[in-house]
Amino acid sequence: MNTIQLLQQKIGVDPDGSFGPGTLKAAMVYYKMNKERAAHFFGQTGVESANFHTFSENLNYSEKVLLSTFSKYFNATTAAQYVHQPNKIGARVYANRMGNGDEKSQDGYTFRGRGAVQLTGKENYKAFATFISKPEILTNPDLVSTDYAFESALFFFDKNKLWDICDKGVNVTTILMLTKRINGGTTALDERTSLTNTYYKWLNN
Repeated sequence: MNTIQLLQQKIGVDPDGSFGPGTLKAAMVYYKMNKERAAHFFGQTGVESANFHTFSENLNYSEKVLLSTFSKYFNATTAAQYVHQPNKIGARVYANRMGNGDEKSQDGYTFRGRGAVQLTGKENYKAFATFISKPEILTNPDLVSTDYAFESALFFFDKNKLWDICDKGVNVTTILMLTKRINGGTTALDERTSLTNTYYKWLNN
């Protein structure tokens, strides 16, 4: 089963893998959200996960991307040694931060971004495992990209007090505020706006 099918199975709808009105409404009830929170939550996570298709960080980067995106960690010499090696790239760029050990520990790759809003770093994985009382997440972190992809995003919304913004209503201002808090900028703002409004319409039909 893919991640959406696992969600559908959990919330009691036909696990057809398609995120439609029925799944949205059932998820809203299952996670005890109001319509505004559900529209914002799934509108934002829909974009963050490439329309609910990507729930694990892709670290399979070319030399060009390593030098442009991770210039702090690579130069022309070192990049060539890491190109298209996700485990080595993750271990390097996330080493010694967010609770991770050094590069040799491989923590950076083990606790790479996963979930509907990518949970990253051993410290955050520990906090999330405590949040939902699932210590097995630390020994099997892939669970964050499958069984608990949306729970990890709920954790992110709780931790960052984003529900208060959601409760201000579905409008241009709140979508912009949420986007900046989640994305750190305004990437794909038009798509986030469109998806959030579409989901809000579904919930009101």
